[in-house]
Amino acid sequence: MPFNNMISRSDAAALIPQEVSSEILRTVPQSSAVMRFARQLPNMSTNQRRMPVMSALATAYFISGDNSLKQTSEVDWASKYIDAEELAVIVPIPEAVLDDANFDIWGEVKPALVEAFGVAIDQAVLYGTNIPASWTTNLGAAGLVAVANAASHVISAAAYTDLYEALLGETGAGVAGSLMLIEADGFMATGHIAHVSMRGKLRNVRDTTGGPIFKASVQDPTRYELDGAAVDFPLNGSIVAGSGLLISGQWNHRAVESACLRHAAGHHLQGVDRGRDPGRRRQHHL
Repeated sequence: MPFNNMISRSDAAALIPQEVSSEILRTVPQSSAVMRFARQLPNMSTNQRRMPVMSALATAYFISGDNSLKQTSEVDWASKYIDAEELAVIVPIPEAVLDDANFDIWGEVKPALVEAFGVAIDQAVLYGTNIPASWTTNLGAAGLVAVANAASHVISAAAYTDLYEALLGETGAGVAGSLMLIEADGFMATGHIAHVSMRGKLRNVRDTTGGPIFKASVQDPTRYELDGAAVDFPLNGSIVAGSGLLISGQWNHRAVESACLRHAAGHHLQGVDRGRDPGRRRQHHL
């Protein structure tokens, strides 16, 4: 008698109605911080799409005098590629368990699947955990934090007076803080992904009179923002405090510019040069 029979992908496909599959796809972005911030691209009919991106802009010139010649300029395009990778899981449930169950098993399993997809996407994009090979190639490293390390764009928080200066300002000697690293390359942070312990660190930042800077009232819920950009605190365990306590970036751009506040053997701030964000490629291809 066989003892290793299992439900295959094709066997289980008919058990999930189409409307349920669509609902999972719609709710996955809610469980992924990267997908919430990233720009949504159109659905892809193949696993790779080539996108022409302008790589050189036209230049205008002033004309001196009536007889001066008008100068020429050109615009160049480069090919960038969007790679979609499959993310899937099969949850085998013995028929005996289904027969004996007196509650909706699928109703319990579905939220767990959605959360698992969100964790997998966030950790792949940010830390390179189980990241597809094509994404590593596009980024130049396994995850955005690895790109920051490879770029040697790291500054120590010990060089700053406080967390406000490290995040939003610069030192008296002109050492740039986290957001200034992004802005120096011509970008602006549109969102921040942080470990939940960062909430306490932000609450503890005070002005010269002892008043909290990032919290107006101890009774009302706090809307955490840095320079007008929302801070997202995922509760699914996807953020590893030792690898990146706070990750800021311009997530809606084709090229992601980010800086990362690290908490390991002291605080460190990391900036990463522009790299393509694989997370948004997957938004419609789970």
